[in-house]
Amino acid sequence: MSEMQTIQWFPGHMTKTKRQIRASLKLVDAVAEIIDARIPVSSRNPDLNQLIQNKPRVILMNKCDMANRTATKLWIDHYAAQGVTALAVDCKSGRNLNQFPAAVNTVMQEKIARMKAKGMKNPTIRVMIVGIPNVGKSSFINRIAKQNRAKVEDRPGVTRGNQWFTISKNLEMLDTPGVLWPRFDDKIVGEHLAFTGAVKDQVVDVELLAVRLLEFLKSLKPAEFITRFKLEDMDLDNTDPYELLQIIGKKRGMLISGGEIDTERAAIMLLDEFRAAKLGRITVEMPGGERK
Repeated sequence: MSEMQTIQWFPGHMTKTKRQIRASLKLVDAVAEIIDARIPVSSRNPDLNQLIQNKPRVILMNKCDMANRTATKLWIDHYAAQGVTALAVDCKSGRNLNQFPAAVNTVMQEKIARMKAKGMKNPTIRVMIVGIPNVGKSSFINRIAKQNRAKVEDRPGVTRGNQWFTISKNLEMLDTPGVLWPRFDDKIVGEHLAFTGAVKDQVVDVELLAVRLLEFLKSLKPAEFITRFKLEDMDLDNTDPYELLQIIGKKRGMLISGGEIDTERAAIMLLDEFRAAKLGRITVEMPGGERK
């Protein structure tokens, strides 16, 4: 999908945000990184490791209700093997968010012990929340802080400035604006972000994007996808993905004058249903292919 390589994303506040993160790291004890459980590689900022350096980290795999359960477990085990604690959460429903304070205390137990040894009876732990736009960072803060002080909107780059939130008596969080890399060096990263809607459809060819998604789906063959579009009798392995888009459009009655299939409308419908998990709980990326 060569068109995806032309996407450029360099919001003016990004450099400022990196500077804010570097400055704010001095104020916090740990970092909580929110990613999309469906695309654990593409939804991470490649500069984040260098920015965070040796700060203790908890990874929150958001939208786990849309991701494959087995794949999510594999990712959690993968991070654990690297010495990183990861939780599968869903920020909209609040699933597993109650595990977050305990996870922070676990990764901070050595520092907490040192602080108590110095005479601090109930030391406060401060955690910075980071993540690229549209992974659910504001939804997480709203849920876990039990207040709507963070603005939530389903489009990239909506959070501005730093905000502190008190989570409990001994836990505070610092929010930072979403950070996204300035360009998509890897076209697959761009595709996967576009699959989930993290990249606006206005800047991509939705038909081409839908065809690329169908290439993945026809190899994965999720049962819900096959049932939803009544593809049980089809030889998906030998069906061209654009032809498959036409078949799906025809099955949904998406016809225009002359009986031609409205493939753009079919593409938008397919992407919408994938993003709403109506085609099954699907994880696009598996451990082993992540960036270093």
